[in-house]
Amino acid sequence: MTDDVYTRLAIALDRLPNGYPRTASGVEIRILQKIFSPEEAALACALTGTPESVEAIAARACSDSAQVSRMLFKLVRRGMVWLDKRDGETRFRLAPFVVGIYEAQIELMDHELAHLVEDYFTAEGAQGIMQLQPALHRVIPADGTVKSEAILPYEDVRAILLEARTFSVRDCICRLQQAHLGKACEYPTHVCLSFSASERAPRQGDLSQAEALDLLAMTEKVGLVHTVSNVIEGVGYVCNCCGCCCGILRGVTEWGIQDSVAYANYYAVIDTALCTGCGSCIERCHVQAISEDGGVAVVDQARCIGCGLCVSGCPNDVARLERKPEAEIVHPPKDYAEWEHQRLRNRGLRE
Repeated sequence: MTDDVYTRLAIALDRLPNGYPRTASGVEIRILQKIFSPEEAALACALTGTPESVEAIAARACSDSAQVSRMLFKLVRRGMVWLDKRDGETRFRLAPFVVGIYEAQIELMDHELAHLVEDYFTAEGAQGIMQLQPALHRVIPADGTVKSEAILPYEDVRAILLEARTFSVRDCICRLQQAHLGKACEYPTHVCLSFSASERAPRQGDLSQAEALDLLAMTEKVGLVHTVSNVIEGVGYVCNCCGCCCGILRGVTEWGIQDSVAYANYYAVIDTALCTGCGSCIERCHVQAISEDGGVAVVDQARCIGCGLCVSGCPNDVARLERKPEAEIVHPPKDYAEWEHQRLRNRGLRE
């Protein structure tokens, strides 16, 4: 009976736009058993991707509204349920596994969960989630690597942060997970930046706007790729990713999912006549899009994700980002609701 609860939860998660595909080994069930108690899993099964009232959820779960409310708020605090406040009413919906539940398991992440997640992604999980379109994340160029007159508004990372009012930072779940697998990553862990245009009471881990911009500059200096939710409006976080740990970039580098992240609408160009072959750009490229040929660096433009790290790290200023031709520009969905609609339609779950 307990296993049936987790199976139903896996099915509920896979009905969400992000997906949670089943595997031959059943490792996805063991992940849920690690994260959810049987009672929590039973309640989560009663949620959908549509925000609903406590009363509607309690009726579906055949449970007391007060008890359901207490458990829902507990699950919200642990990142397994999302809270929606509109028109004076509080509603709840099931969070997707990625991006959502998995990223919230910082305190729970240990040797066991790290191996379960790795087994899941290297089996059917990564393919089943990351090859779906629209992509979960998109790349934003490093600040200042695109001329201001050429950059698209939704790809100006500094401008996005300047519009926000509250900021917080937490550990990167991908680096924590890989550390438990014994991988020694050279990049800092405490770099996942979240923000909101709404004012709220201060919380532990909050940053000022200046501190958030400083964090952004630091991650660019050490050579991390900015990725955000793949939407135009409502961006609420910047992940600072490395090719060795980040699940999204590992889709490109390890699992053969070339479209696991939406590329920025720019590509790198290196002036080979002026390139000294120092190798800085090759070292800073997380997707192996740059290589050495005849003593100079050359870019595989089909593989280039447009992150701009080769530009910001070039000591001789011979690398630049150029905007793709208008016919190749890919605009992300307007907002998260449109992103979910497109995903469900592409999966055949909506007309």
